[in-house]
Amino acid sequence: MQKVEIDASNQSLGRLASKIAVLLRGKHLPGYQPNVLPQVEVSVKNLKKVKFTGNKLKGKIYYKYSGYHSGITSRTLEQRWEKDPTEVLRYSVSRMLPDNKTRSKIIRNLRFE
Repeated sequence: MQKVEIDASNQSLGRLASKIAVLLRGKHLPGYQPNVLPQVEVSVKNLKKVKFTGNKLKGKIYYKYSGYHSGITSRTLEQRWEKDPTEVLRYSVSRMLPDNKTRSKIIRNLRFE
């Protein structure tokens, strides 16, 4: 298994997430095949030093719907970041991966230090 370490300090969240998604898919490898799961493990350190541009901390809103009447809840990026920064990055990377069975298998190779 190939291990890749990424230092997240002073990088924006979206650009960091897209780099991680490319590495997890194995697109940086010369023998890339979309139907084969790559053996790449990505480890992220200094996650708390990620920078946010603009007014995203207060302006970006995440919605969650339970399926029941008036069951929609919303949280800002700042609220989610204070609760658990790893889940914010994991969510953004997960949304950049293909929406099929392999997504859950690929996202398991994302680690935090």
